[in-house]
Amino acid sequence: MKSPLLSLPGAVPAEGVDEGVAAHYGELFREQRALADGTGFVDLSHRGVVTVTGSDRLSWLHLLLTQHVSELPANQATEALILSANGHIEHHLALVDDGETVWAHVEPGTQDALIAYLESMKFFYRVEVADRTDEFAVVHLPAGSIAPAPEGVAVRETAHGRDLFLPRADLEAYAADNGPAAGLLAYEALRVEAHRPRLGFETDHRTIPHELGWIGTAVHLQKGCYRGQETVARVQNLGKPPRRLVFLHLDGSEVHLPVAGTPVHLASEGTEGRKLGFITTSVRHHELGPIALALVKRNVPVDAELIAGDTAAAQEVVVEP
Repeated sequence: MKSPLLSLPGAVPAEGVDEGVAAHYGELFREQRALADGTGFVDLSHRGVVTVTGSDRLSWLHLLLTQHVSELPANQATEALILSANGHIEHHLALVDDGETVWAHVEPGTQDALIAYLESMKFFYRVEVADRTDEFAVVHLPAGSIAPAPEGVAVRETAHGRDLFLPRADLEAYAADNGPAAGLLAYEALRVEAHRPRLGFETDHRTIPHELGWIGTAVHLQKGCYRGQETVARVQNLGKPPRRLVFLHLDGSEVHLPVAGTPVHLASEGTEGRKLGFITTSVRHHELGPIALALVKRNVPVDAELIAGDTAAAQEVVVEP
């Protein structure tokens, strides 16, 4: 779905899974600084929007999600995962309940599979699941923003900012009144700075929540049974995850960023040494320079000097080994 905001001056389209919105509007670092200062907004209208209504919506979702939502207060934001039977991450939901409806936004293109799973689990519960992506666009306001939310719009407010579930027909008018727009690259730079994982970027087919630090934020350890809970409990109580998320400061003298999938090695062993992990997201930050998130083997020493491809990388711990 192509955003109408791609017609704004300087808009450069994003590619890949983020196709349909702007990567930037011609001034990447200015856009980052604006978001860091709490001004502007980010067009996330390519993300899927799913709603759940009905009197059983919270108690039903509580049975399916990793998060404790049966008594979720109205307008309190949370996030949750859906796991496979083996505990691997399949879906990530950023959600809020407005008192009548649970609103969730999900990674672009994942809403169909999510809805299919939810529909298969309805049984006798009084719930209705709907794909609202054609009707509503997600708009992100950064932390500190004083821009008002239009009346009647569902708002998901977190420490990182507010997500508005804006009627898609109102997107252009909202942009005209609340600019300047910042592109997705600016949003991603602040996401990486905050060590926040993203489904499909920091995850692969075998990722479990412990590897990314989603225990506590998206996974509640004192709730009832859900699919994949056995793996979560076993790793939490008896073991350690095989990999861990790390934050990397990359050598700023390099012209090119190491792309997602670039192998990570010990600097002392060079590129011919053992592969310890791989880059998941790399960005250029307006203050920190080139930075990245990566998944590495749990037993990599926290003080080890690394290289990503041929780029020197100093690590910061995100998930404890």
